[in-house]
Amino acid sequence: MTASPELEREHFALLSIFFPMWNEEAYIHRAVRAAKEICARLVADGEIVDYEIIVVDDASTDATGRLADELAAADPHVRVVHHPRNRKLGGSIKSGFAAAKGDLVLYTDADLPFEMIEIVRAVRVLRTYEADVVSAYRFDRTGEGPRRAVYSWTYNFLIQAMFGIRLRDINFAFKLCRRRVLDHITLSSEGSFIDAELIIRAKRSGFEIVQIGVDYFPRTRGVSTLSSFGVIRTIVREMMALRKDLRSLTAVAHT
Repeated sequence: MTASPELEREHFALLSIFFPMWNEEAYIHRAVRAAKEICARLVADGEIVDYEIIVVDDASTDATGRLADELAAADPHVRVVHHPRNRKLGGSIKSGFAAAKGDLVLYTDADLPFEMIEIVRAVRVLRTYEADVVSAYRFDRTGEGPRRAVYSWTYNFLIQAMFGIRLRDINFAFKLCRRRVLDHITLSSEGSFIDAELIIRAKRSGFEIVQIGVDYFPRTRGVSTLSSFGVIRTIVREMMALRKDLRSLTAVAHT
């Protein structure tokens, strides 16, 4: 007698969602609330058993750290990682991955660049297609303005040319990963290149990556610095360092 499809369905014990935050007092409550709501739905649907929400406070100079501590004190599902000094996006993402305990881990930005209901779809896609990573891309980026659109197109073209990765919108902050991916790869980038480094290392290691498209909601409060000259210079330096490092990387055997 064979088991029914329902009995064979894969379940996930713990989903970790983390938000790298620097001076995000205007967004922190909305972000954590939205994450809690979608996690509660995933628990009710039987997709996950439990969840945790992690705020990585990257040495914020506003009330972000205090507000994060208050949220954690009020809800055991919420945890906070404080950086004593600012470590930029790459350092914050590495701290989030290190702190996450889940067998599924997702990170995104505090300004919620996509509707959180998309996480339900991402978990189901990862399970159904037996993927290791779900990476989202934006259907429409015109809300960012022409300058950012040109930067993004050029960046994705360089990633494809230098690393052979044919992935749309590789720097979008919506990546859902299985624990086995994070246990195998070691990220080194301290800047915004870390989004691409995660995908490149996972792909070169033999992990399966699938893409989904989502509607995009541009930031309406605060300031994004991802197109500044300093950020671009750091990205280029870390791209070159990764190319050198990948020469010794081999695919991992996994089941």
